Amino acid sequence: MPSSIKNFADLKNLGQQLKNQQELRHKAELEQIKKLTLEKQEANIFRATVGKLQALKNEEKHIPLSKRPEPIAFQHLADERSALQESLSDDFDADSLLETDEDLSYTRQGIGIDVAKKLRKGHWVIQAELDLHGMRRDQARDALADFLRQCGRTGKRCVRIIHGKGLGSINKEPVLKKKVRNWLIQKDEVLAYSQATAADGGSGALIVLLKAY
Repeated sequence: MPSSIKNFADLKNLGQQLKNQQELRHKAELEQIKKLTLEKQEANIFRATVGKLQALKNEEKHIPLSKRPEPIAFQHLADERSALQESLSDDFDADSLLETDEDLSYTRQGIGIDVAKKLRKGHWVIQAELDLHGMRRDQARDALADFLRQCGRTGKRCVRIIHGKGLGSINKEPVLKKKVRNWLIQKDEVLAYSQATAADGGSGALIVLLKAY
């Protein structure tokens, strides 16, 4: 008898579980139907508001054009660099044009001698500088030409050129020192230069005054 009661109780529980599961499935089906009905209603409202959609023809489509990068005139730059190199000769001797003073100053014809004196005294503020330390002759010449061109474009008037004292060169001779003086005199934009004061580099640098453009 106890075994039969237990079996009946199990059947009753099983029946209740099946009923609960059926109710859950029915509830889920109702929720799904409700969801689909709502989506259909929203779609009908959208179509009624917007109207019939029509695909654009190919000629009506807007295809953004990518902006092409600005061309770089490499040949022009190469020609300009070549002209700068050719304008600076290594054979030019500036010694005859320099003042015979210990500061080795230079002023272009028509420029008052007081300009060199003002350079030596630091009358003008140094606006830019170029350090040629450790460069070979060709490298230094190119760097100087590029530097002077850039100074002309940016309006720099008073600049410092550091050529070094030659302490690290063969035989301790300041090779670049004389070369730089010779190159500067050949440039029309150079009005004057003078050896720098001790505070600005002394015999290892020049203070240069450039023409205004």
